[in-house]
Amino acid sequence: MLSCAVYAQEKIDRKALVERHTIKIEKADPLSSLTIGNGEFAMTVDVTGLQSFPDFYQDGVPLGTQSEWGWDSFKDTAGYRLEESFKDYEQHGRKVSYAVQKSETARGKEAADWFRQNAHRLQLGNFGLEFYDKSGKILPISAIKNIKQELNMYTGIIHSVYEVEGEKVEVTTLAQPNQDGVMATVKSALIKKGQLKIRLRYPYPTAQWADVGNYFGEDSQHQTQIVKQLGSSAQIKHQLQGTQYATSLNWSGKAQISEKQKHYFLISPDKNQDQFQISITFSQNDKIPSSSFKEIAKANQKTWETYWESGGAVDFSGSTDSRAFELERRVILSQYLMRVQEAGYFPPQETGLTYNSWFGKPHLEMHWWHGVHYALWGRASLLQKSTDWYFKVMDGAKNIAKRQGFEGVRWQKMTDNEGNEVPSSIGAMLVWQQPHPITYTELLYRDNPNKAVLEKYKKIVFATADFMASFAHLNPKTNKYDLGPGLIPAQERFKAEETFNPTYELCYWKWALETAQQWRLRLGMPREAKWDDVIQKIAPLPVLGDVYLAAESAPDSYTNPEFKTDHPSVFGAFGMLPQTGLVDTTIMKNTFNLIWKDWSWAETWGWDFPLTAMTAARLGMPEKAVDALLMNIKTNTYLVNGHNYQDDRLRIYMPGNGGLLTAVAMMCAGWDGTNEKNPGFPKDGTWNVRWEGLIKMP
Repeated sequence: MLSCAVYAQEKIDRKALVERHTIKIEKADPLSSLTIGNGEFAMTVDVTGLQSFPDFYQDGVPLGTQSEWGWDSFKDTAGYRLEESFKDYEQHGRKVSYAVQKSETARGKEAADWFRQNAHRLQLGNFGLEFYDKSGKILPISAIKNIKQELNMYTGIIHSVYEVEGEKVEVTTLAQPNQDGVMATVKSALIKKGQLKIRLRYPYPTAQWADVGNYFGEDSQHQTQIVKQLGSSAQIKHQLQGTQYATSLNWSGKAQISEKQKHYFLISPDKNQDQFQISITFSQNDKIPSSSFKEIAKANQKTWETYWESGGAVDFSGSTDSRAFELERRVILSQYLMRVQEAGYFPPQETGLTYNSWFGKPHLEMHWWHGVHYALWGRASLLQKSTDWYFKVMDGAKNIAKRQGFEGVRWQKMTDNEGNEVPSSIGAMLVWQQPHPITYTELLYRDNPNKAVLEKYKKIVFATADFMASFAHLNPKTNKYDLGPGLIPAQERFKAEETFNPTYELCYWKWALETAQQWRLRLGMPREAKWDDVIQKIAPLPVLGDVYLAAESAPDSYTNPEFKTDHPSVFGAFGMLPQTGLVDTTIMKNTFNLIWKDWSWAETWGWDFPLTAMTAARLGMPEKAVDALLMNIKTNTYLVNGHNYQDDRLRIYMPGNGGLLTAVAMMCAGWDGTNEKNPGFPKDGTWNVRWEGLIKMP
């Protein structure tokens, strides 16, 4: 393991640190739902402690139930082929095909839409409570009174207390650490009165850009049936057009399960009890191991104690800056959210395991923001899980590169668990996801610097570098290697056909190729001549006056209003990345000050604020680093449940949470070459930040 240069201090009381940010909810709010999960499966619940009122939450943080494995595809009755979405772009005297949405034919557009929508991630089920008045009428959410709900993140347990029809209801909810499901304990006199039952409904996938899990139409397009019932357990099979899975239910005491209507099941506890315990587990097969309630609770306790008591911790309680408590809250809640939703074996989607965005598909350029923080917080094993996925999709990435006339592997942008290429008129032209696997593998090596790591990942590193070297074009006029035309930079505001030499991507190309060369040397291999040629002759960063441009092809980077929106990706050249030898820090500081003053910050994304903070920290501007993390902009909003809110479409945005953790780790532990304590925080005495277990950033 990498050693951590932690200054002498009393050990942080991690339990107290986490529990002072226990989430407390006292009213039903669509944006304040709470999530439990194991990193590969998650369920989001409302104020009742389960998913009782999905329609009320549909436009907020919806009551999703998703897993990494839960995908479906509709039947392709038209016989679409991905090639129908291909469009040729002129690139240095030859045609290169890309899978895009902007097809020149109606059939091509239909094909593109089909492959974007299929496969789509599933909402596995809606698991809630039903409350009835004395006449048997189902009660609305307005009947839930005197709400006192808490999520203790140290234990991973949600405790919900409220009143319905004058009776107290108490619900304890937690996720199963080792299986894809949850466990709930319900206490109430309403059980004896027959006015409280447990409901399980199976939504149908919408195959829309977003799927929030409350569409209960299309009854005839899928099938559910109780396939097994033995006393205090039952199993249900759900068959869709493209997949099937099983649901296992186990409960304490006597209860009856019945099918109220298609895809709608009720579990009715016997009236001689006022407490009911139930677990629900989803699985791809029908052989689901059964765990006792005691075993689930014990495993949950161990899982969360292990998580919080290992890896990194940051304590801001000694700081006098009025913003310190809020920053600490965001850090703790972000650690929790990333662990419950994004600690699995696949790159996650932007909205985690709560609801679909972009049809549930991950975007590989965003994997950096979802995963890098794990390595910096001393939890590299959680980054390794999704890094290993790149082995699985290498053949597909190799085929893309080969089709386009490049060497090595061209990593997918918008994809799915299988690594399928998904048409996108912008995404297909992005290139900044290409070096990412070199970042991940280098972080894994820094965490465990031995030959076994090098041998394991060298195939990924070398194939990635081969593509990068072949993608760079030697300009005969300048004798320099250009990137583009034929790309869109991280700031998605430029036309692919016209754009070349974006600042951030030039630096990333050089850093990644140099790092790949280091892997060869560590393995006792000679340097790769082609990589060295690109490293030595990479085009210089584009400068106009005393600032860096977004791209050499965009001299109006700061005069065209459109180009002052979206990601200020220039910062990536000296924020996400260390000094590559291309950056002049004086020019970068000028660029920072111009962007800080003149950028359209309201038209940015959640990870832009951590990006800005990292650049400020490297430039020796810690005040600006803190200001960036806490900038009062809508897309930098962190809700009561810790989610990074963007807008009505993206009510949660996990790259913002991951980016925050990355920036804070860097601001505390520093980066290669720094020996200063907390280099990213002001030294005026207002920020007394204690930390342990963090790792320096490259």
